Amino acid sequence: MWAARPLQNWKVRPGDDTTDDAALQLDERLLPMTNFPSEALRVSEPIGEPTDVLGAWHAGEPPPAVQVDSSRDAFAIAAARFRERVHVLRDRTTGDLGVSFDDSGPWSLEASHALIASLPPVYPEWLGSAAFLQTHGVRFPYVTGAMAHGIATRRLVVAMARAESLAFFGAAGLAPDDVEANVVGIEGDLEGTGAAWGSDLIHTPHDPSIEEKLVDIYLARGVRRVSASAFMRLTPAVVRYACTGLTLARDGSVHRTNHLFSKLSRSEMAQLFMSPAPAEILAALVDRGALTPAEAELAARVPVAEDITFEADSGGHTDNRPLTAMLPTLIALREEIQAKYGYHQSPRIGAAGGIGSPSAVAAAFALGAAYVMTGSVNQSTVEAGTSDLAKEMLAGAEPTDVAMCPSPDMFEMGVKVQVLKRGTLFASRSTLLRELYRVHAGLEEIPSETVARIEREIFQRPLADVWTETRDYFASRMPGEVERAERDPKHKMALVFRWYIGLGSHWAIAGVPERKLDYQIWCGPAMGAFNRWVRGSFLANLQHRTVVQVALNLLEGAAVFTRAQQLRSFGLPVPDAAFQYSPRFLTS
Repeated sequence: MWAARPLQNWKVRPGDDTTDDAALQLDERLLPMTNFPSEALRVSEPIGEPTDVLGAWHAGEPPPAVQVDSSRDAFAIAAARFRERVHVLRDRTTGDLGVSFDDSGPWSLEASHALIASLPPVYPEWLGSAAFLQTHGVRFPYVTGAMAHGIATRRLVVAMARAESLAFFGAAGLAPDDVEANVVGIEGDLEGTGAAWGSDLIHTPHDPSIEEKLVDIYLARGVRRVSASAFMRLTPAVVRYACTGLTLARDGSVHRTNHLFSKLSRSEMAQLFMSPAPAEILAALVDRGALTPAEAELAARVPVAEDITFEADSGGHTDNRPLTAMLPTLIALREEIQAKYGYHQSPRIGAAGGIGSPSAVAAAFALGAAYVMTGSVNQSTVEAGTSDLAKEMLAGAEPTDVAMCPSPDMFEMGVKVQVLKRGTLFASRSTLLRELYRVHAGLEEIPSETVARIEREIFQRPLADVWTETRDYFASRMPGEVERAERDPKHKMALVFRWYIGLGSHWAIAGVPERKLDYQIWCGPAMGAFNRWVRGSFLANLQHRTVVQVALNLLEGAAVFTRAQQLRSFGLPVPDAAFQYSPRFLTS
């Protein structure tokens, strides 16, 4: 039976001198404690034996000496020691408030102290949904998102999987053969571990065959978790992945072979993914032999996706929606859909976008998120598949150093993505190109002085040369695009402009120094928040910024914030210091 294992051995590495002492001015009593249960604890079972209750001790034995900390740091210490049960006591004579970590305290000191509150331990593993942990066989309700063009690398996915967390490979923008090679590599790296991991499936309305090819690969290779992103409608490919392998379990529920996540930012899309697959898509898939009639029948009893990741103000594709407004809205929508369909397991709602500090992680869980997903912050990690120069630019970002600009894959539709603004002119230059596309019917209509300017400042070559290179690229991959461009001057203009917009991310990934001002680096405000949080700590050093250390520290800090807020909810005078957590090397 599955069991959630608390982090009984998370600790600060002894002798670590890579952390700036100025960031660790708190009393040593504030450091994470390590005297936790050594065995795995099932969520549904009580902790300890029946006699292991608060204050239990045997008659005839002298009660143990009890320490009550009434110092000004007492509640900050109680927040930091979140893995221990804590009792809040008030001195009956002086009225002073204090804390005790001794379970006999409330009873042995009854004559001198009144019990105000007793708080149970808090574990990072248990901040989110137990059903999420059980379904995916992971230890933490924490996911790293699929950063496109392989920025979420095979190495990153494997590192997170070995740390018992879920990560998605960044398949978007890669050729299907490259995706398959990475999938095979991840399988080999994790062979025999049973670790969970997944890959990305981005919506490609300009070429639906890409979705179909990726789903073919995922089904053939047994990729059991896929994150569908940027979808504007349900497609046969995403439905086929979700519904392939559906079977009826002994308890009458529908068993999934494949687990689909849907990353989205709009309620109407959430409704589609939280509802059963449309009958017409299922019928078409059965007709072409892509689903069995039994699978199609069972698909009517489950949502298309069982995990919905609400993407707030994030890097890349985003609608810049506020998490605090939209997450409760989607949770309420989920309840309406659950009441309508009566699923055996209702869809879970996770939070992404703006998750760059422990307080943001804690806030997402407090809003009801089943899990959190990080994105921007992972681009600057050791394992991320982008250049050192791009990582240095990300590490210097503030929360406001971002801007919206045209999406390379949905340029003609006017879809935008959020990118890093600091140190690059990509946002302003690509926006100019989109405006030229909007107001002109073709390249020939653009004023000659404007053409000269964009050739000199943006393309750094004649537009005729850009078209030649673009035509050759599409001729070998999608010849229909070339044929259309030769008939439609506006489409030709779009393909030429997409040359620059598409290459911006490649220049950043490769670290082309002469193109630094044209780097397209997907980034949200979370990156700036993260940089402020880690300032002065070991994570400020990019060489120490591993994806696992980022994850463990965000979760550790979120548990500190959760305990501090619990104390505050009792009306206690919790100091600001209780809501502070500085990153440190953690082992698990």
